[in-house]
Amino acid sequence: MKRLFLSMMAMAAITTTLTLTSCSSDDDGNDTPDGASILAADGKTLMGNLTGKQTLEEGEYILGGTVIIENGGELTIPAGTTIKAAKGFSSYILVAQGGKLYANGTSSQPVTFTSGEATKKAGDWGGIILNGKAPISGAGAEGTNTANAEINNAYKYGGSDRADNSGALTYVNILYAGARNTADIEHNGLTLNGVGNGTKIQNVYVLESADDAIEFFGGTVNVTNLLAVNPDDDMFDFTQGYKGTLSNCYGIWEDGYTSTEEDPRGVEADGNLDGNGVDHVGQSDFIIDGMTIVNNTVGGNTTTGQKNAMDDVIKVRRGATATIKNTLVASTSADALKAKDLVDATDSKGGGTVTINITVSSFSCDRDKVVDYVDKTNPDKNVAGQGTITLTEPSAANAGANTSVFAWTNYSFPTLN
Repeated sequence: MKRLFLSMMAMAAITTTLTLTSCSSDDDGNDTPDGASILAADGKTLMGNLTGKQTLEEGEYILGGTVIIENGGELTIPAGTTIKAAKGFSSYILVAQGGKLYANGTSSQPVTFTSGEATKKAGDWGGIILNGKAPISGAGAEGTNTANAEINNAYKYGGSDRADNSGALTYVNILYAGARNTADIEHNGLTLNGVGNGTKIQNVYVLESADDAIEFFGGTVNVTNLLAVNPDDDMFDFTQGYKGTLSNCYGIWEDGYTSTEEDPRGVEADGNLDGNGVDHVGQSDFIIDGMTIVNNTVGGNTTTGQKNAMDDVIKVRRGATATIKNTLVASTSADALKAKDLVDATDSKGGGTVTINITVSSFSCDRDKVVDYVDKTNPDKNVAGQGTITLTEPSAANAGANTSVFAWTNYSFPTLN
């Protein structure tokens, strides 16, 4: 994902269209902060900047534009609440450093963020962005590097607090997010910028995101039980010095799915941002434990860059180090195009290091199973220190992700051979 820029003038114009209330308690039972509420006078529309603490009542709301949870602000969303976003790039929730979002769903009453359109589709609205104070990669000493969130460059992320807390997302649906501003400026379903491991993220379902389902930009946050269905680009994306663990993740492109991207992947991992910091400290070094990737993409052409279908199943490059355990890769459609590579650790900006334990079931790749040199037949074309892959296939097949924990989503999982 190319990071995002948003005009602050445009935000201001949007924000002034609503009259916001300011009180300690309002008539519909929503608790409001000492400062301005993000709840409009209609009691249903959310938009604006939250500097205090606010708890919504369970119910249905409209995300009318941008919501910023500022430093010191806390927004609590109770179980069973649905927030329907107005169409557009500027409909998103961003948690600034020092802010907290608590989306407290349960298995029987999840919190749902979705499109407000009658006919819903990928990219209808922005997404959820958390900015934390945990370390990211950079040119300075580890713990000193920060960056501006390109979704809104007035808000930075990064720092030295590995245990930073940006709130909690539990039993949360993020549906039809990923709005695009330009070809290179687009949201993910869930974006985690320098988020610390004091933040709790578990049991999250991302459906039909128009870019990545989830992307980690540095940070140390651990994520458990993540289901990604039909992201347009990557299922699980890591960059800028991420050092945490993603546990029990399941990604699938369903039968007949066609991406609009040139190179969608199951896993894409960079050590530093965009590969432009080969000498940066604190490069990505993370763990994936228990992963299933199912590829049923169709369309495209393997001889022309694999457009619109899976490129590499797993791509680790640009100084990243990944330890990937208990992985199952499969396909359930006879019409699915072959992936280009199973595991690829090469890139023109530097290779990666992968240690992976993997089972492959009813799945095929167009080229070599693993690739750790850009051009194996011509070493002069290879980047110095190109990738290293240590791959093992267990004698007893890996189970991959435990799908039973996703029963709350009501998703119908295919049978894997």
